[in-house]
Amino acid sequence: MSEELEAREIAAEQHYVDEVYVQLEATTQNAKALAAEGRNRGRLEHEGGLVERDAMVFQAAKRIAQLDAAQEGLVFGRLDLDPSIDVLPRYIGRIGVRNADRDVLLIDWRAPAAGVFSQATAATPQGVVRRRVLRSQHRTVIGVEDELLDDQALNRSGADLPIVGEGALMAQLSRARDRSMHSIVATIQAEQDKAIRAPGKGVVSISGGPGTGKTVVALHRAAFLLYSDRRRYEGGGVLVVGPSGVFMRYIERVLPSLGETAVALRSLGEVVGGLRATRHDEPAVADVKGSSRMAELMRRTSRQHAPGAPTSFRIYWRDDTIVLDPGLLGRLRRQLMSQGRRNRQLPRVARTLLDAMWRQVQGERGRERGREAFDDDMLGHAGFVEFASAWWPPLDAKTVFGWLRDPEFLSRVGEGVISREEQLLLAKSWAADSVAIEDVPLLDELRYALGDVPQRTDDERDLDETGLLEGGVDLQELTTISEREYAPGGLAWSAPTHRIEDDGYAHVLIDEAQDLTPMQWRMVGRRGRAASWTIVGDPAQSSWPDAPEANRARLDALEGKELHEFHLSTNYRNSAEIYAFAADYAQRVGLDADLPDAVRRTGENPRVVGPVDDLEAAVRSAVTETAGRVQGTVGIVVPVARRSEVKAWLASWPELASYAAGARAAVDSSVTPSGEDRVVVLTGLDTKGLEFDGIVVVSPQEIEDESATGRATLYVVLTRATQLLTTVG
Repeated sequence: MSEELEAREIAAEQHYVDEVYVQLEATTQNAKALAAEGRNRGRLEHEGGLVERDAMVFQAAKRIAQLDAAQEGLVFGRLDLDPSIDVLPRYIGRIGVRNADRDVLLIDWRAPAAGVFSQATAATPQGVVRRRVLRSQHRTVIGVEDELLDDQALNRSGADLPIVGEGALMAQLSRARDRSMHSIVATIQAEQDKAIRAPGKGVVSISGGPGTGKTVVALHRAAFLLYSDRRRYEGGGVLVVGPSGVFMRYIERVLPSLGETAVALRSLGEVVGGLRATRHDEPAVADVKGSSRMAELMRRTSRQHAPGAPTSFRIYWRDDTIVLDPGLLGRLRRQLMSQGRRNRQLPRVARTLLDAMWRQVQGERGRERGREAFDDDMLGHAGFVEFASAWWPPLDAKTVFGWLRDPEFLSRVGEGVISREEQLLLAKSWAADSVAIEDVPLLDELRYALGDVPQRTDDERDLDETGLLEGGVDLQELTTISEREYAPGGLAWSAPTHRIEDDGYAHVLIDEAQDLTPMQWRMVGRRGRAASWTIVGDPAQSSWPDAPEANRARLDALEGKELHEFHLSTNYRNSAEIYAFAADYAQRVGLDADLPDAVRRTGENPRVVGPVDDLEAAVRSAVTETAGRVQGTVGIVVPVARRSEVKAWLASWPELASYAAGARAAVDSSVTPSGEDRVVVLTGLDTKGLEFDGIVVVSPQEIEDESATGRATLYVVLTRATQLLTTVG
């Protein structure tokens, strides 16, 4: 192939791409004009104008965001078909674009007409003669890669279709990685496309070994579902859950680049509204908190008497002394609990207390006055109102979770559920001020066990100024009363801004599903009761030690849903040399690993450095060499106990200062790498779902030894590199 031919083909494609961008700009300006018109509608001094304004501005802003996100590499594909099907080429892009006459300039990759771009093969060309991938930087076409799928059709047609390049897939695989995942829409292979376009109902399970593209296929599937049934999925919401904040930042550009911006991306520490946890517990503690036994512990906790709340009440009325003693109050509490979640019983509390108190009225004067007068007098008595509000206060999950910081309280509710040794581990963990990622499912469990506080309408509030009778609860009034020190740790009640009924989604996507604990499955499962699901994972990479327990929780979360299974068999990430090294380790240590075929060779075998006398010097040498030989990112993977130490090393190495600008300011372990850092320090669990051009593994034996699933973690680490892998220690 001559350079002149390639330049000519690139110039022709650039001409067409320029035409598409001109139309994109016109569409963007139209959307901005619509937004301006919507804002003007708001100047009409009536409610209808405001409604029209909000609707128009919202829709216009959404369209502008979609158009802006699709700017990079907008046009990526071209199909030349058998002339008996179509004599004009079809251009495929991240979104659909029409010209002023409504003629199609660019077909959205998710449209049925574009499906053949990924599905056609040389064995089954489906009418495609030539498939071309356009490689671009910003708006400039820098290369084309062709595949001739049907040479017989080409010969029959006599068309002049030159074949340029070495194939789009291999070109994509050799590119340098940066700190974000990119879409693979231009190079989706047939087995990946089947999973992307699978039925929208039930559960789609995508399995496969390292580097098979499970994550990016799942994200493309989310974009495809939004395109194919926008009303359902955008209206109900799509929730994408990943293992860590680092991972979520890594994938956050994929869906916008595919034309989708209406998706909630949440790490496991952010699934519950209002909470954001970033630190992991030590493995022994995490194993306890993740167990399904914790559901019973949280249920028991939610049913306990609020610490510091009154245990008795006495009042004289007419001729009778009325007493609510601890025994009677205990029976009333059990009665209320039997009727449903604790907070849901708030409207019944006053009536239940008044019924028990009225039964003690025996005097003639009291009986003559009657029940209605009795209720009026009690509800007008400040002592009774304060007692009722303090005896059964509205509770939120953070407050009740704070009760568990008291070792005596924990021992009482934990009896028969967790051992004494496990109680000590939990007590030590909960002595810390911050919430761990493993605590988030526990808080969610409490939140559901307690239930939302029923809210009182304005009319109900006017009829009952105490806020204690049936029909709802005046949150403002009860909040004032309940902000007392009921909870160790000073966690005060505040009216929730996010309610349980808001948790449902239309689609839930779980990545690295093999790592979810039983409690995390319960948490995510609540958000997908009526949803379709996409679940991505590889059991051999699991960091949860009790696979059968997690599988039972997974089955409970997906109960009643039809399962569609897809398996990806080709490793596109690792070079064959690197994956052979990782696969050999997996077989040697007895992991039941899914071993995909690696399709790319570099001639670079992994290096093993060690044993070494000076670990810092050896790591410094390995990192410097790796960073100098690759153009993209380098990951230094360390045992948890060495994270701060190695970050300090990196910050002190002047030859790497330009590669790791954030290292000097991020020596403490709570800070994650910035998007600009070429060289980053991560633990084994942090690397889940990520990939780097080069990986330097520090003290691999320590990574293997630090947890019950350390072998699986080290296997994951060994499969993160695309070009160079070095182990030191």
